Amino acid sequence: MLQFMMLSSIVLLLCVLSSKFFYRFGVPSLLIFLILGMIFGRDGLVGIQFDNFSLAKDLCSIGLVFIMFYGGFGTNWSSAKPVALPAILMSTLGVFITAGLTGLFCHLVLHLKLLEGLLIGAIVASTDAASVFSILRSRKLNLKNGLAPLLEIESGSNDPFAYMLTLAILALMGTTTTPLGIVILKQIVFAFAVGLSFAYLSGFFLRKIVLEIEGLYPIFIIAIALLGFSLAEYLGGNGFLSVYILGLILGNSKIIHKRSLVHFFDGISWLMQIMLFFSLGLLSIPTHIPSVIISGVLVAVFLILVARPIATFSILSWFKFPIKQQILISWVGLRGAASIVFAIYAMASGIHLEGDLFHLIFFVALFSVAVQGTLMPWFAKGLDLIITEKDSDAVLKTFNDYQDEMLNEILELKITAFHPWAGKSIMEADIPLSILVLMIKRNREYLMPKGYSLILPNDILLLSGDQVEEDLKYLKNIGKLQAVKID
Repeated sequence: MLQFMMLSSIVLLLCVLSSKFFYRFGVPSLLIFLILGMIFGRDGLVGIQFDNFSLAKDLCSIGLVFIMFYGGFGTNWSSAKPVALPAILMSTLGVFITAGLTGLFCHLVLHLKLLEGLLIGAIVASTDAASVFSILRSRKLNLKNGLAPLLEIESGSNDPFAYMLTLAILALMGTTTTPLGIVILKQIVFAFAVGLSFAYLSGFFLRKIVLEIEGLYPIFIIAIALLGFSLAEYLGGNGFLSVYILGLILGNSKIIHKRSLVHFFDGISWLMQIMLFFSLGLLSIPTHIPSVIISGVLVAVFLILVARPIATFSILSWFKFPIKQQILISWVGLRGAASIVFAIYAMASGIHLEGDLFHLIFFVALFSVAVQGTLMPWFAKGLDLIITEKDSDAVLKTFNDYQDEMLNEILELKITAFHPWAGKSIMEADIPLSILVLMIKRNREYLMPKGYSLILPNDILLLSGDQVEEDLKYLKNIGKLQAVKID
């Protein structure tokens, strides 16, 4: 046990320190953690023997639960809403188009059975958000015209649909007699039913129930996320889609301790990514990769130059996206860890597969990250889709990270008996997210505000933000505030 603890600590430290070193060069964390796993694996310097696909499947499933939950929890719906429809179509219809075209290519060119070719297409149909935004952040690149929110929604939500398609094809390759349409319908219906119900019930609980120990809030959310995934899977639904919906709704709801929850789950998400990527590298056998290089290159090039562009242009052309933007969106469709995890699902299913599917998918993901990831900044600059102003860090704020902004204004607001905030808690009051309540002055006492703190008539709120006075005047003009007195 002590040896396992020491080895785990060394691995975590190496992952953190190496990512710190390579981050400045735009190398995605996925690639770093995978390579470290390969170095520690059976053909590497350390020589750890790990070939249990069933155990790897369970570990990766847990990791993906938290990664996909945080993908939804960290999404800022207000910034993503204008591009939500094309992004969702890319993550659903785009996945089906990519999977179908790639499956036919594998069948016709690589001479695989049709279902096995379609299985490969489904496994590699999703894109990896972590790799894309790791590169953008490391190079401090900000994309124009709302492309970052579109990529965020698409990359965060297409993994569940690729997973759904993978399971459906595995069901067809097995002995099931259930029609494919029923399998897909069950996954969608139960995913939405569990995700929506858990999101609203847990949101209601967090708004109404006060826990005396602040550290219990993250534990509550962890339990909800795991229960949402497992219950959806138990009912035959798509557990990953369920936790993504759950995270998306909770992350954009008014709940207590949201800022601390975001930072907590950001750390958990990174820990899960390290565990997941390192395990995938550990599971691989580098000496097996040369045997799949030719077929891997053919599949990867077809994905990059044919399947992904056809899916992108056939969907985004309807929304009048300029050609340059469609080219960039097509190029940044990096394959990542989810594809390798779905390959593990296929390997652990017990279904006979003719080729070395795991290492084929592993190579395709590495090729995609290395080639597309390396050239992505060059493509974005060459297509003139990079904002060059000094304040070009909007890409760092694409996710709903609730970072503290510069508080340029501080003022006092007197609460009258007719004020719409009177009698409500801070969390229930319709206070804009741009306004921070610093203090409540009640009679001669100064109270530290919490999300559940009640706002009473004659209270004086000390407010801060970038433009508090303008925000309050705007709310008054549209009728959401009456009897506003600013001292």
